[in-house]
Amino acid sequence: MLQPDRTLLNDDQWHAIEPHIPAREKSPGRKAAGGNRLFLESILFLIRTGLPWRDLPRHFGHWNSIYKRYARWSENGVWKKVFAILTGGNLDLSEVSVDSSSVRAHQHAAGARKTEGEQAIGRSRGGPTTKIHAVADALGRLVHFLLTAGNVNDCTPASELLETVPAENVLGDKAYDTDEIVKTIQTNGGNAVVPSKSNRKVIRPLDTERYKNRNKIERLFCRLKVFRGIATRYAKLTRRFANLILVVGIYLWA
Repeated sequence: MLQPDRTLLNDDQWHAIEPHIPAREKSPGRKAAGGNRLFLESILFLIRTGLPWRDLPRHFGHWNSIYKRYARWSENGVWKKVFAILTGGNLDLSEVSVDSSSVRAHQHAAGARKTEGEQAIGRSRGGPTTKIHAVADALGRLVHFLLTAGNVNDCTPASELLETVPAENVLGDKAYDTDEIVKTIQTNGGNAVVPSKSNRKVIRPLDTERYKNRNKIERLFCRLKVFRGIATRYAKLTRRFANLILVVGIYLWA
């Protein structure tokens, strides 16, 4: 039996998030029933359990009102803004890790009209999948991510992913050993801690001790996939799935 009162946010997390979201409790204007904290708990509950919107427990309010509000905040960039505020100035970029993780797309994730937006669902060995390409900082916290179809090679979006992350050291496996990626890292003033492929004419030296820290990105994916709505994709559109990841990222950072 579902327990809608099993909340996730503690007081310290809520106090970190609350000043940065719309319609704060002490601000003028209309407030949502139950307040912003209950609304955020409802979104976290949905992602954690992987429930359809229609099955949200009544404890949180009417599911359609919650969905419309969530969609409005997504379109207005609220989740992206809050995530940027929480991470800004708090990142440890002495070293970052980059990698990808595949997510199985549920059958309900298919079928969106092309005019509605990108889907980023592709066929791979595991069937229809989406890849989360992510960067974790030195403490294993989410810095940046991109979504692609599951059959896209890891190195393809890497330069775009890393060009806004001026890290001192970038840790990645052999999939990231391309001239373009190494150049992007060096242009940002960083050092590529990436094993050289066997077909390279000049093998780059590798800091093997530092490279051991690459496990932090794997641990980040484990924390993200504790949420069933991330481990299995149900959202039809890329931007909607991305916003669910942002909500979890906000929770993990707060």
